[in-house]
Amino acid sequence: MLKKPRILVVGSFMMDLIASAERAPNAGETVIGKKFTTAPGGKGVNQAVQCARLGAHVTMAGRVGDDAFGRIMTDAARAAGVDVSHVSVDPAESSGVGHILLEVTEHGAQNRITVCPGANYTMKVEDIAWLREEIGCYDMLMMQFELPMEVIETAAEWARDAGVPVMVNPAPAAPISPKLLSCATYLSPNEHEAALIAGHPIRTDAQGVCREDVAAVAAAFRKKGVEHLIITLGENGSVAAGAEGIHETPCVRMPHVADPTAAGDSFVAAFCTGVCAGLPQGEALAFASHTAAITVTRIGAIPSLPTAAEVQALLRERGYGGFDPAELDALQ
Repeated sequence: MLKKPRILVVGSFMMDLIASAERAPNAGETVIGKKFTTAPGGKGVNQAVQCARLGAHVTMAGRVGDDAFGRIMTDAARAAGVDVSHVSVDPAESSGVGHILLEVTEHGAQNRITVCPGANYTMKVEDIAWLREEIGCYDMLMMQFELPMEVIETAAEWARDAGVPVMVNPAPAAPISPKLLSCATYLSPNEHEAALIAGHPIRTDAQGVCREDVAAVAAAFRKKGVEHLIITLGENGSVAAGAEGIHETPCVRMPHVADPTAAGDSFVAAFCTGVCAGLPQGEALAFASHTAAITVTRIGAIPSLPTAAEVQALLRERGYGGFDPAELDALQ
């Protein structure tokens, strides 16, 4: 029987400004776009909302500006069931913004994203001081790289000292200190982030990912203290590497890809929810793949994130032979 997990996300808020076009402009060129929309997002709140929609109890620590975007984003998180009582407001800085160019063709969609962190980068260790005493109440701490590194490292250290598993999603890619790596129970980059951080490419071809490259990258991280490495590979699925070996999870393909923006966040959040709920790692990875598959069929970050019922339906539709999707009812 699965349990309802308690998850803490220390992460970012970004209001996404999304412009779609048939192709991205070249330098110095202007193209006519197809559509413009806004959607609340940011890697931290995306993951928090996804965990909540899948049935977890979620608390979010973050920072927004004293502006309309900040209110829209915190309202969206609260509406999804996320506890935002530890989200602070910076009266002097604007909320974070993500500028997303969505290139839409008959073959699918690709995104190019520029983030302006705003209030996210004014967050300080003092803003999470409460966490030092309360971290032991949670089943997992989840973090990304859209906050000051001092905040991330400090929260991870407190969690490790309390025996709480730590998920580090190193996106956008940035140097990772030995201190943070030693605190990471799970490290979940995509293939580009993994290659940049480990200094070793991860090649893919028609047969899938090169297992030798994955093994080399995993060994490099294991030497630095990371217990479990999970690399997302887009249409090539994902691969998990640890002391027990390498486990590949195929991509769950959908008829149409509308917007891949929050797919990685959806995957990581679903994996953490599944593991904390009691699923074995392999089944949690399959759960994550089906969750992310739904996400890419919709435009926008938070608006695209599915519920547990929607993931249940896709698992049944695709005839997944692992855990019974009905088990997810325990999380709702």
